[in-house]
Amino acid sequence: MKIIIFGATEIGCLLATEFFEDHDITIIDKEENKTDEFNKLDISFVGGNVCDIGVLKNADIQNADVFIACTAIDEANIVACLTAKKISGIRTICFVSREEYKNTLCFEKNNLNCGDFFIDYIIWPEELLMQDIFRIVTVAEALDVENFADGKARLMEYKVKPNLSIVGKKVKDCNFTHDTLIVGITRNSELFIPNGETEILPDDKIIFMGTSHSLDILAGTFFHEKEIVKNAAIIGGGTVGLMLAQNLEMLKIKTKIIEKSYERCEYITQHLKNTLVINGDGTNLKLLDEEEIGSADVVISVTNNDEKNLLCSLLSKQLGVKRVVARVAKVLNIPLFEKVGIDVAISPKNSAISEVKNDLAENNVDILATVEQGLGEVLEIRVRPEFDGKKIMDLKFPSPAIVGTIQRRGHVIIPYGMTELKSGDIMIIFTTSEDAGSIKEFFSVGDSL
Repeated sequence: MKIIIFGATEIGCLLATEFFEDHDITIIDKEENKTDEFNKLDISFVGGNVCDIGVLKNADIQNADVFIACTAIDEANIVACLTAKKISGIRTICFVSREEYKNTLCFEKNNLNCGDFFIDYIIWPEELLMQDIFRIVTVAEALDVENFADGKARLMEYKVKPNLSIVGKKVKDCNFTHDTLIVGITRNSELFIPNGETEILPDDKIIFMGTSHSLDILAGTFFHEKEIVKNAAIIGGGTVGLMLAQNLEMLKIKTKIIEKSYERCEYITQHLKNTLVINGDGTNLKLLDEEEIGSADVVISVTNNDEKNLLCSLLSKQLGVKRVVARVAKVLNIPLFEKVGIDVAISPKNSAISEVKNDLAENNVDILATVEQGLGEVLEIRVRPEFDGKKIMDLKFPSPAIVGTIQRRGHVIIPYGMTELKSGDIMIIFTTSEDAGSIKEFFSVGDSL
């Protein structure tokens, strides 16, 4: 695969280091931005600005497979991706640092009037970092995890323990998280497709499909051990801290935020319902002690400064906090954080690199994954024109199967009975391996309606 990266940044270097051994990598940036780290890699370097069409042509944009823009300037990344898309129709991945850009670009992509002039994948590292931290804080032990649709959709499998609240309930009465579906249950070594009347029993292994974030909420709500996190303290009320607090509130985890800026405290107070907002300096040991930070189940330090996050984390440890999570801007600093005893050191850059890796994973077969030692299969099927407008509830499958997600112009839909299919939609369908052949055949012929 030929990959063009615009931006000789730390992220650009991490991407080139990750992919250069298996792919043809070209970096585009000004010569003065090229560091010695790039010289250690077997890659090509084209000097200049990608807004110059001539520079893109020098990078052989016409024969490239993926274009990634990851400079520190959002506007430059956006223009570069749109230019690359216009010239060659190449798959584009754009890094942004502001929520409004992500929301606007995703809206434009999903707008039916945008034609072919859109960016394929928008990466906002701060959002990915928040989601990673949220999973770390609220983690439940899943038996299996599979990611689909650029990581926006996921399959997760959990074992039902006897003390869970869902034991003995019918699926329709469990009130599972919005945007999640139960697609399979394994009971006594047999996999079957459940319906609303199916009763959940101890030791069942339940397979869910849904949006990644909704499954995070599901994990924290239904599948925790007894040592569930009950209270958390966040140091830093920036974008990541605010988003994290909002999500912790959804799980009714008692949360407090310490933020140095009084103006920022006023802002985040307006966007939180049950979180205690404290105006103060997280590096002040006396303040941390007075606010009983030591009694928190977990402390998350997410300021924009590595040194401050390290100090806040160490002070929290000194006060007796058992688990500390720290944001690290510079990836090279992660080993230092871990060496001095920080439980989890996590970088938004690493979170973003993982997203790009998932996006570039080549799945050229219609079987995306198998589960339960091959008993179940996850199929990827594109909707043919003759199914356009057909409702999910009206599909007469020859064998049990569930449409778990639908991808439409980069947007992930968790379908229900009334959801209408559109020609070109990509369905992710769960069924048993025994029935997979008949389901694929059903969607491959036009007389299945």
